[in-house]
Amino acid sequence: MKKTLLVSLVCAVALLMSGCKAFHTLNGTSQKTSQGRPYELVVVATQPVWVGELGDTLRSLLAAPIPYLPQQEPEFDVLRTTPDGFKNIVAEHRNILKVLVNPTLSEAAVGVEYDVTAAPQVVLTLQGPTEQSLIDYLAAHGDKLVYAIKMAERDRAIAYAKRFGMPGIEQAIKESFGVEMNVPKGYMLAAHSNDFVWARYEYPEASQGFVVYAYPYTSDKELTVGALVEARNRFVKRIPGPSDGSYMITSPVFEPELRTFRLEGRLWVEMRGFWDVEGDFMGGPFVSYTTIDTATGYLFTLDCYVYAPKLPPHKRNLMHGLEHLLYTVKFPATQHN
Repeated sequence: MKKTLLVSLVCAVALLMSGCKAFHTLNGTSQKTSQGRPYELVVVATQPVWVGELGDTLRSLLAAPIPYLPQQEPEFDVLRTTPDGFKNIVAEHRNILKVLVNPTLSEAAVGVEYDVTAAPQVVLTLQGPTEQSLIDYLAAHGDKLVYAIKMAERDRAIAYAKRFGMPGIEQAIKESFGVEMNVPKGYMLAAHSNDFVWARYEYPEASQGFVVYAYPYTSDKELTVGALVEARNRFVKRIPGPSDGSYMITSPVFEPELRTFRLEGRLWVEMRGFWDVEGDFMGGPFVSYTTIDTATGYLFTLDCYVYAPKLPPHKRNLMHGLEHLLYTVKFPATQHN
């Protein structure tokens, strides 16, 4: 089954953000399983386009560095093929961007297709009458194009977490905070109390982890960088380091960055920064998401971290995997703020 949209990218992203079904991976197809790794993207473009100004514009957009990672990593791992090479297994990739210059077209636009030759799959077609029209289009709407691909990856991760979850961890979170959350398989419960849940996923050379904690909310002053860092340090101190007496802290060297956003009507404060270990030599990136639990009068925080010293620069996907957890959090239906 295939569903096609041919729209300007501004409209496309508006639909994406409103939850339009056309922008969610289609299920129930009998197609082949898509190929490629998360955040890997195949760009289909002719050689003249790829080596020219349009190709430079695409590379600067798609390979832009992600902030708040210890080493520089791009938004996507870009693989380029020519139109003649776009066949067989290449056409079954999970993320595809086709670039088409056609003088018969009246203006630049983007077409979006799902599960064309494999599933799950997203295929974007960037097309316009001239290369310059596409360069101008990317200058105005390139961030929306990046967002569309990232949302497709996020939706896949959410679907996986819902299908293959860890009931024990999910139940611990619900018992402590009254909140539902989908946790994908592979995580193990490391600590559980009435105000703190810690889960981690251990790899041979890396570790993903998240903690959920809650504490009383008294004023908006608690949503400043200083107050959020103080609260974070109070809770992540419960995560022990490798040596006796060592524990996690927020790095004092780099001040975290805050931003606010709404997700399904709920206001969240995102904090990104780096963590260290007091009393030992460890560290890595973290991101936390804090909101007011209006039912309890507490601040609820989901805090995620990565440790992968032997995998530079492969922390991007580990961090994204943790970021996706936020989109599975569900408060009781009557709550809002």
